[in-house]
Amino acid sequence: MIAFLGGRPGMISAATAAMAVLMIDLVKDHGLEYLLAATILTGVLQVLAGVFRLGNLMRFVSRSVVTGFVNALAILIFMAQLPEFKGQGLLMYGMVAAGLGIIYGLPRLTTAVPSPLVCIVVLTLVSVGLGLDGLRTVGDMGELPATLPHFLLPQIPLTWETFRIILPYAIPLAVVGLLESLMTAAIVDDFTDTQSSKNRECTGQGIANVVSGFFGGMAGCAMIGQSVINVKSGGRGRLSTFAAGIVLLLLILVLDGFVGRIPMAALVAVMIMVSIGTFSWSSIRDLRVHHRTSSVVMLATVLTVVLSHNLALGVGAGVLLSALFFAYKVSQLVAIDSELTVERVHRTYLVRGQLFFVSAGTFADAFDFREVLEKVTIDVSQAHFWDLTAIHALDRVVLKFRREGTEVELVGMNEAGKTLVLKIAKHDKPGAMDEAGAH
Repeated sequence: MIAFLGGRPGMISAATAAMAVLMIDLVKDHGLEYLLAATILTGVLQVLAGVFRLGNLMRFVSRSVVTGFVNALAILIFMAQLPEFKGQGLLMYGMVAAGLGIIYGLPRLTTAVPSPLVCIVVLTLVSVGLGLDGLRTVGDMGELPATLPHFLLPQIPLTWETFRIILPYAIPLAVVGLLESLMTAAIVDDFTDTQSSKNRECTGQGIANVVSGFFGGMAGCAMIGQSVINVKSGGRGRLSTFAAGIVLLLLILVLDGFVGRIPMAALVAVMIMVSIGTFSWSSIRDLRVHHRTSSVVMLATVLTVVLSHNLALGVGAGVLLSALFFAYKVSQLVAIDSELTVERVHRTYLVRGQLFFVSAGTFADAFDFREVLEKVTIDVSQAHFWDLTAIHALDRVVLKFRREGTEVELVGMNEAGKTLVLKIAKHDKPGAMDEAGAH
């Protein structure tokens, strides 16, 4: 529904584990009706995110984080299949191997029919035809729905207290849902060599979740595994996602007997194929080529997701590390040179680079306050002051020179820097020396 309502063409959406884990306490403490209300509020928040163009924040997610996200998700998909083998005999292993053989072998003969679909149909027919009752089937996992969803309003009081209950759940649901969808959209863009609108993704997902809440569904987001299958099978338009939903609905309602008899081995084979196809195998080779900070970000993202089973935490850790590494790298580009006049009474310092909270210490430590001078000129025409910390460092330098009896001249400050100095600097304010002496 997300893609059909304006999101990334070819992208499949539904409730995911990362979303479901955020809803457990709400359902346990307040019941299903509050979950539906939280789903609707989640959709509203996501629509607002699209309206206010928060999708543009995806520009802060580096390629290393995206690669780590993909690899971690592939690992989680593979790990999720392992419990299906527990307590099963060689028949399960044989059926999965046969399914993988069909999935990877059929495209060598023809690509007219998606090989995962052929795998499911063939293994189901074999299981039913040979009476392989020992295999676990879809029907064994729970009862399938027998009717169409119908419109309903959550039966909850429309009060401020209700809003206070669902809001703490709706906010993380909206954030995690957008994060997963936007990351999936970026990955699908790579597969299709296209560029999607991240703000439309936000709006499309929000509308879909609002509709879902009114029809008894839980908040959902993009599913990378299913989206990759869809795109690799040729479904690259919005019609493909709509058709996938309609076909799935017909299968459950009309052919529920067939769907219930699909062996889990067939689905396990398909999901193993998804995990193998999703994993960025080139990233292993690139560990020796890419800069070590990029590799650390990618590996940190993978480890955080795999250990926490939370995709949002992994992406957050990766973005944080990327920002820290970038800030450190920029801070190393600061250079401060000086020149002393022949009379040895006037020194000019030339400052180059970006001055902010990381590089402010380097700036402050570059001056020699023990040198006996009549005048010091600080030329910042090739520098830029970004924040409070940088201005505070400038205050320290100027006031310290003045305490030593040295005249200080500051030249070359750009307009942005002058604005910061005017607002928050102390060295140019009356009484600055008295305040500095007090400390």
